[in-house]
Amino acid sequence: MTVRKLALADASFERSPGQEGDVWTGNVVDQRHGGPITIGYGRYGPGASLDETMAVDDVMIVLEGQLSVTTDAGTVTAGPGEFVYMPKGAKVTIRAHDAGAVTAYVTYPHWQEAAAD
Repeated sequence: MTVRKLALADASFERSPGQEGDVWTGNVVDQRHGGPITIGYGRYGPGASLDETMAVDDVMIVLEGQLSVTTDAGTVTAGPGEFVYMPKGAKVTIRAHDAGAVTAYVTYPHWQEAAAD
């Protein structure tokens, strides 16, 4: 794999697997590129939420808007420039606030492969 510059414009967004809400993902690096991680962008519509048991370790960086991530241990809220780490096995609810949110993410291993297992 070569060094690459990645931008939001490089992402082709699809509805987040298994979701019916306004939650979209767009991988820009994944198993097709030969590296060990997936890198991509997420888009959450205003008030959109996602319930998930994490199949991979996931780091989400908020680029725009604000998100809250709730687990049994409590809720964290993140805004632009802040990270949320969600370990494999964590049961989370990710909820966008009124303006929605745009995120970047890095997962290990590839979330698409883990979701298929």
